[in-house]
Amino acid sequence: MPVIYIFLSVIIVSALSFVGVLSLAISVKKLKKIIIFLVSLSAGTLLGGAILHLLPEVIEKHGSILSIWLWFFSGIIIFFILEKMICWRHCHIQTSGEHPHYVGLMNLMGDGLHNFIDGMVIAGAFFVSNQLGIITTIAVIVHEIPQEIGDFGVLIHAGYSRSKALFLNFLTALTSVLGAGIAILIGSQIENFTAVIIPLTAGGFIYIATADLMPELKKDTGLLKSLGQLGSILLGVGIMLLMKIFFSE
Repeated sequence: MPVIYIFLSVIIVSALSFVGVLSLAISVKKLKKIIIFLVSLSAGTLLGGAILHLLPEVIEKHGSILSIWLWFFSGIIIFFILEKMICWRHCHIQTSGEHPHYVGLMNLMGDGLHNFIDGMVIAGAFFVSNQLGIITTIAVIVHEIPQEIGDFGVLIHAGYSRSKALFLNFLTALTSVLGAGIAILIGSQIENFTAVIIPLTAGGFIYIATADLMPELKKDTGLLKSLGQLGSILLGVGIMLLMKIFFSE
């Protein structure tokens, strides 16, 4: 079991929590342009990772059995439920002295859970092969960059200082290490663990790409922006396709 590769990967992902500080050095206008490009790239990468790598790998390893497709469907439903649990209390009134609320705390809780799942996902992918583990880590990294920038902005908006926001964001990122550790323990005890975690991951990737990221892209209807978003999505898929060709045995 490539334990060293697993923990090295999740530590790299955790370190991305510091990327949010870059938002303080970039104007809001430029930041929006960068974010929308990264979100588009993330959508394509997640779709390509799920369709070109995760599902083919688990089917090759275990066959196209019904349980794999049920776990894939479960991944979509589970991420939908988790999103509902995390977001249903969100308040749309800005934080103020007259109306304090815990948007910062809610963001940290949601981010911690998300990173915990990322750790399990990365570990599960390495169970199948080092190749799939590296590819899954890349997909997670591309997705994490715009998310961490957004999370940092939420914490600053909620009243945290820059140093405290960075520290708390990094603490929640470290839950990915915990997730990886638990996945290693579970995976060593449960037979055919990869037949569960890999299709679950594929379902989660597709849900995030189509239900979370793409709806954000639809808000910009300008022709040039839309073409740029489409190009970024195709670039993300293309990266995954090139890795499929490059890593093919």
